[in-house]
Amino acid sequence: MKIARFSHDDAILFGIVDEKDLVVLSGDPLFAGYEPTGDRVPIADAVILAPVIPRSKIVCVGKNYHDHAAEMGGEAPEEPLLFLKPNTAVIGPGDTIVRPAISEQTEYEGELAVVIGKVAKNVSAPDALDYVLGYTIGNDVTARDLQRKDGQWARAKGFDTFCPLGPTINTDFDPSEATIETRVNGEVRQKAPLTDMIHSVEEIIAYASAVFTLLPGDVILTGTPAGVGTFAAGDTVEVEITGLGILRSAVRDAVPAA
Repeated sequence: MKIARFSHDDAILFGIVDEKDLVVLSGDPLFAGYEPTGDRVPIADAVILAPVIPRSKIVCVGKNYHDHAAEMGGEAPEEPLLFLKPNTAVIGPGDTIVRPAISEQTEYEGELAVVIGKVAKNVSAPDALDYVLGYTIGNDVTARDLQRKDGQWARAKGFDTFCPLGPTINTDFDPSEATIETRVNGEVRQKAPLTDMIHSVEEIIAYASAVFTLLPGDVILTGTPAGVGTFAAGDTVEVEITGLGILRSAVRDAVPAA
């Protein structure tokens, strides 16, 4: 099942994708379940939004592919390397990434995103998937020059628009059978099977939930493969994962302050 969050007739709604239509739900499935209203909206008449706005946090995992750790100049961590992005960084499919004026090296990082479905604390790896609502696509946009300058990652990862998510949440997705690919203006920059991840989804959830409580709607970005690089104003960045669709973002530069 694929769940969409969308805008139609000045209302923000949730629906289940049914071929060319959205079966409208009575509310956010995280809290209201999957009760249909009886209404249907053609996808062509809807504006697809970010499938979830985390109420609490976006948990990210750094250097979770060996090749990416190597291109960043180091060994892969023995344990998941966690950092956070604010929920104000989230934008939806088709929205625009805004490059901040203070960064000259803004980069894409295509990633599998996990949406938490219920409260999780001190979860074991074998039980971890019981706490997952589903999966979507993320782009952990990074101001790489600021990351190096600061020595920590909050500012470099946290700008508004630096976390595109979408297009939908797939509740039946199997990461073991999927490939991730990132393209800039149609040119392939990243490509890897999700099985190349060092720490699995289950391991990441268990590790993160031992640190802080994961709440419904929290998103986990699971790391990016090798091939990260820059993009510029006017570019189009696409992240595609088999079975999850394509997350497409335009890019522009921030308007200079007056």
